[in-house]
Amino acid sequence: MLVLHPQYIVDDTQTQQAVVIQINEWQGIIKQLEMLDDIEAYDKAKKTQSDVISSNQAVKRVKKLVIF
Repeated sequence: MLVLHPQYIVDDTQTQQAVVIQINEWQGIIKQLEMLDDIEAYDKAKKTQSDVISSNQAVKRVKKLVIF
């Protein structure tokens, strides 16, 4: 679980205007967002299983396209 320790920047009326967090906490947020993107991409791909091929078939196709 990601633990955050935000510090708030407030204006003259004590209204929160911005937040400051430690860099390691920010990096944790970014990592979580990237994982969420991966999960969403997986879920989307799973729903649209058109043209699914095995990894062996994919390698064969790529080898045909690449000139050695």
